[in-house]
Amino acid sequence: MSQYVSRLGRRSTAASSRLRLHRRPRRVAMLSVHTSPLHQPGTGDAGGMNVYIVELAQRLAAINIEVEIFTRATTGTLPPKVELAPGVMVRHIDAGPYEGLAKEDLPAQLCAFTHGAMQAWAGHRPGYYDLVHSHYWLSGHVGWLAAERWGTPLVHAMHTMAKVKNAALAADDTPEPAARVIGETQIVRAADRLIANTAEEADELVRHYEAEQSKVAVVHPGVNLDRFRPADGRAAARARLGLPQDALIPLFAGRIQPLKAPDVLLRAVAVLLEERPDLRSHIVVPVVGGPSGSGLAKPEGLQKLAARLGIADVVCFRPPVGQEQLADWFRAASVLVMPSYSESFGLVAIEAQASGTPVLAAAVGGLPVAVRHKETGFLVPGHDPVDYARVLRDFADNRALAERMGAAAAWHAKSFGWDTAAAATADVYMAAMHEHRRHVRSHHG
Repeated sequence: MSQYVSRLGRRSTAASSRLRLHRRPRRVAMLSVHTSPLHQPGTGDAGGMNVYIVELAQRLAAINIEVEIFTRATTGTLPPKVELAPGVMVRHIDAGPYEGLAKEDLPAQLCAFTHGAMQAWAGHRPGYYDLVHSHYWLSGHVGWLAAERWGTPLVHAMHTMAKVKNAALAADDTPEPAARVIGETQIVRAADRLIANTAEEADELVRHYEAEQSKVAVVHPGVNLDRFRPADGRAAARARLGLPQDALIPLFAGRIQPLKAPDVLLRAVAVLLEERPDLRSHIVVPVVGGPSGSGLAKPEGLQKLAARLGIADVVCFRPPVGQEQLADWFRAASVLVMPSYSESFGLVAIEAQASGTPVLAAAVGGLPVAVRHKETGFLVPGHDPVDYARVLRDFADNRALAERMGAAAAWHAKSFGWDTAAAATADVYMAAMHEHRRHVRSHHG
């Protein structure tokens, strides 16, 4: 009998350890050092990554994975902890001056940030966090140390990579520093799992950073399909925004910096109007966003370019807007134009398509995954304004094109829901936890 009980005990222990191997984490420490999930996307360094972190955290909480997001405090008025949503907490860590600290100066504050994260952790029982998920290389360095100290696996998402950006720089852009390249290489080696937005990004991690293929998982970012949807259509959105009903409206939405190449859109419009002066009274070019990154050096650069090109009368500059109003700008546009030099995914391309608007984009990074060429928009190889002007002329001459492609775009975007992305991310977490336990066992065995 006692033999039977011990055998049964062994079996139940084995079963419970199997369950433990494949359980989801209960609580994740998510690190976003340089950009707060509470910031307005399109301002400063806030962009697609902010949206990504907020949406992913909320959807993870919905499947019972609590998320605590550690970010740098950028104002003294915010409390140390803010509940973003049920199951999602934002922790503000003091590291450096609240304002006026450029992203380039942040590496010097990583020690202070790590100290703040360790202090927060010290108030908890051991094993409080099951996993660390860091976003962008600055967070990766803190994540590397935190995961080692806390005895948890590290999952890292690059979002952008120095070597990839430097290989496709805009003419007047500044290359990423060697320190970032070294930092990224270290994180790739330290992480238990790396999340890439697309298969191409996964290949780049292996090719440029010698990542182990088995450690890289592809998870497409999602889109908030409740917010970004065709709703009551283009005409109603134009009426709300005070835009003319019959105009060709090519929209740029995002951070104004050389990397995003809004100048290519302006140059393309100048080419188009030179060929077709009759379109001048039927075109409005909204540029929605604020200067960022190396664009901060010349905040008025784009306005001056519009004046030099003789198209200042058709371009309207608007500051960054909230997500609800951004959805209206997408709906109002004939086409969203994204001539970026580098995009790990290009979240706005999916948001615009979900709103029923086609996309004209550079065939770089994740954009060929986000946009189906000649079906939900057009992909242009390179950044020659003449090529973009040619596509804009098609939209001007064939008004039904925006409607037809917009309907296909909205349908295509439906497959990019955040629930799918969160479930896939949870699977990556489980794999990382399994790998980490195996590694710990073999180390101590």
